[in-house]
Amino acid sequence: MNTSMSSRSYAHMMAVTNRHLCDRDFLEQIEFLASTDIDAIILREKDMTPDEYEHLAKDVLMICHEHHKKCILHSFAEVAAKLNCENIHLPLPVLMELSEKDALESFKHIGTSVHSVEDALAAEKAGATCLTAGHIFDTDCKKGLPGRGLTFLENVCHRTKLPVYAIGGITPENLEVVRHAGAVGGCMMSLSMKIRE
Repeated sequence: MNTSMSSRSYAHMMAVTNRHLCDRDFLEQIEFLASTDIDAIILREKDMTPDEYEHLAKDVLMICHEHHKKCILHSFAEVAAKLNCENIHLPLPVLMELSEKDALESFKHIGTSVHSVEDALAAEKAGATCLTAGHIFDTDCKKGLPGRGLTFLENVCHRTKLPVYAIGGITPENLEVVRHAGAVGGCMMSLSMKIRE
């Protein structure tokens, strides 16, 4: 894989982190990503304890702030509120639960992942402001599971008023294909942990 950033643009893309896929210092990679034209960084480290996640999130938020880059915390809503981060990405069941408790007021960006049109409509009703839909293409992250494809993405995008980011096998080379299907952009995980200057 060519991981050079020299001539690539990552506009209309969000990086989704997985520190286990990163083969250099994780915060160095975050610093690099924050220096690109990527839309946002989603700190998705769900295997951490809340305390561990809070410690890491403080560093990532600081880096993103220095580069004027949007940082979206993932899953740990209480940590996000404690750190005054207005951007959160929640699993759909958690989003629906917190919505019922009116516990989302402190967030401006509320993302969630959807895997069907029904999910998208439920997320919209629950107060989501942004969706990630996938997985679109075959990817090593979902080995053995075929991608849902562009027709699925088109259906989601046409049935919701919310901005949709495609996820699953997204690269700069196929970004325009998913945008043509109605997505505002794409999310990348494995690639975002490997790209270099």
